[in-house]
Amino acid sequence: MASSCLGRRLVACLLNVSEARRKELVESVAEAALYDAAGVRREGTTVLNIFNDHDYNRSVITIVSSIDSIREAVLSACEKACRLLDMCAHAGVHPCMGAVDLIPIYPLGEEVGVDDCAAEARAVAQGLTERVQGTSAFLFGWADAPLQRGLAQRRKEMGWFKKTADMQAIRPDVGPPPQKRFGLTGVGASPYVMNCNVTIDTQDITMGRSIAAAIRESTPGGLPGVQVLALPHEGAVEIACNVESVKVDPPGREQWPSFRIGDQLYCHAPASLITARVSELAGRGGVCTKGTALVGFTPHECRGLAEFALSQGIAEFWKEQRRIRM
Repeated sequence: MASSCLGRRLVACLLNVSEARRKELVESVAEAALYDAAGVRREGTTVLNIFNDHDYNRSVITIVSSIDSIREAVLSACEKACRLLDMCAHAGVHPCMGAVDLIPIYPLGEEVGVDDCAAEARAVAQGLTERVQGTSAFLFGWADAPLQRGLAQRRKEMGWFKKTADMQAIRPDVGPPPQKRFGLTGVGASPYVMNCNVTIDTQDITMGRSIAAAIRESTPGGLPGVQVLALPHEGAVEIACNVESVKVDPPGREQWPSFRIGDQLYCHAPASLITARVSELAGRGGVCTKGTALVGFTPHECRGLAEFALSQGIAEFWKEQRRIRM
């Protein structure tokens, strides 16, 4: 990523909360990241985007600030979410376990490493359980020291993919056994993870799962860094992909979008490749794709827009840039 003094210490948190149908509540969570209890703006922090999905009943809030400020911004947003949301009343087709379901922290600037983000993630997990009594968390990625287990593995271990998880059987890494109201929160750090969802024009969830399995990283011939779910969505099926950044080592990835963290070059599968692969597989069954959506931004977009928003003093950037592809 191009260097600038403003961007060198930036990090991003793509805060996932289990609410989308009451957008005013989600916006109040975003605002809590930006303003303290007295309504005073936190300098050097911006919310770039709020992605709401009605069927999933899930929102992703893209918070960007310096590594020195991210903890308070994220914890304030989480406190607000825990006051407003109750998992006992939640309904949606996307798997989830917590009112605040996921708190991933990613480095954007050259002066910030993944280890720095991991330390902040662990502090956020501890801070959440201290500030909101009854909350609990599991750690993933670099925050899960020393094992550094990935998000998909940790979710499987916690029962995240089950329709009804046995909360009392869960042993969180931080905090007490999960309570029904707050559920369980995943907190972690890694190189940037992009979310790319491709919709296929069918209600055949079996076909969707077959496509998801074919492009998943763990499948021979699958796409490196791509974790996939197939979910019913707005009368069709969505191939929902977490696109992890991977090291640029094996041949063939040189043309993928890339960025550096320290001395290591990382890249990620481009949305165009994921869309093409899904389109090809769906086409074999006589099904077309309906479209592709990025939940937020690519790593380059995230940093570039954050630098612009902060240089212009725009805190509520999601209100200023409705025309940006989301």
